[in-house]
Parts: sequence; C-alpha cells; structure tokens
Amino acid sequence: MAYYPDFEKIDLKTFGQKLTKVWMPPSRRILKERIDERMETLVKADIHNLKQLITTLKKPDKIKQLAKQECLDLAWLTLLLRELKSMSPKPNLLTDFEEMVPDAPRLLSSAGITNTAKLYDRVTTKAKREKLADETGIDILIIEQLTHLTDVSRIKWAGAKFSMMLCQLHYDTPLKISCANPEQLHRCINALNKEKMYYKGQIGLNDIRVFIDAASDVPADIEY
Repeated sequence: MAYYPDFEKIDLKTFGQKLTKVWMPPSRRILKERIDERMETLVKADIHNLKQLITTLKKPDKIKQLAKQECLDLAWLTLLLRELKSMSPKPNLLTDFEEMVPDAPRLLSSAGITNTAKLYDRVTTKAKREKLADETGIDILIIEQLTHLTDVSRIKWAGAKFSMMLCQLHYDTPLKISCANPEQLHRCINALNKEKMYYKGQIGLNDIRVFIDAASDVPADIEY
C-alpha cells in the first residue's frame, strides 16, 4: 500500500488512453495530440510504465535525448512531466483540518505526524488506527475521521477545504467519489459551500466531473 498510485503498474498504453478521455484546460490539450504514436515511441525507447517515464523525464539529459525523436519535442515532454507530477498531489497539512478534528493535529505532531502522507501508513487498517489512538490519546472516532480525510486527500486537486467538504457530505473515500453522480455531488457541494462559505464562488459541474474521474485513479487500499 502507498499514499500515491503505483505508477509502476500503469503502462503507457493505458495512460495514453486515459489522457484522451480526461478533460484538460486549453493549455494542456496538446498532450492529446498524436498520443498513440508518442506513447509507442516512448515504449520503443524502453520506457514501459509511468514510474520509468517520470524517472526519465526528470533527467535533463534524458529528456533532451527523447526530444530528438521525430514525434516528440521538448515542449510536449515538459508538459507531460507537469501532468505526471500533478498525479502526486502535495499532502494536506493536518493543521488545516483543525475545524473538523480539534486538538488532534497537535497531538499527532508530537508523534512526528504532520500531514496526510505521514498519517497514511498509520491508518491503513483498523488495527493500526486503534494502535495510533492508544499511543496518542486521540479518540478512535477522530482517528477514523482523519483516516477518511487522508484517503480523500490522495485524489488529485483535493485540498484540505475540499476534502473536509466531501467528508461532511459522506463522500469520504475515493471509491465513493468515483461512483458519485456528478450532478448530485455538484448540488451538494455548492449547497454546503453556500452554508459555510469555504470558497467565494460556486464550484463548476465540469470541475466535479473531472474530480470524479481523478478519484478512479486512486487505489482503494485503506481497510474500513
């Protein structure tokens, strides 16, 4: 089990097919162009999965070498790396959940646990959660809340505020979110936002659709 998806298990053909289906802002839509040909070229360069691709693209000499291929160029490869990095979102700070779990972030910080990535390994099973509750003195129900917040935080674009909103609406696992009806979740999210004013503006329906799609990339590894 790992906080982020297992990129070694995602082959380039599967990734390419995924890119063709997901919504992207205009600035990134170039990634979809000639996608089959480009993925095939990367495979011929002995790059077979996302872990290998990320490792390669992070090396300036390697990315320049790839850019010499006829259907690849430096701008496209650089944009591809940016897209891949977004699949490993920055962990949320536990202090940002203070509204839902008062005092727990302070107690966990004393144990060296300050963000969702650090908490993840300590809450993946019921036994681990009970042990953490005993060690920190935090009520098990609060630990369970933090577990759901951590699980949802693994999804691309799930900041602390949005994660809290989702958990309050009982969309508290990536699996539940990936199965959600976009229109219904959109209505619920904006109703809660109107009540509590987490954000100034409304959250768009297309944003919800994109987020639901991103949730399907997160493995259901936490045992409930």
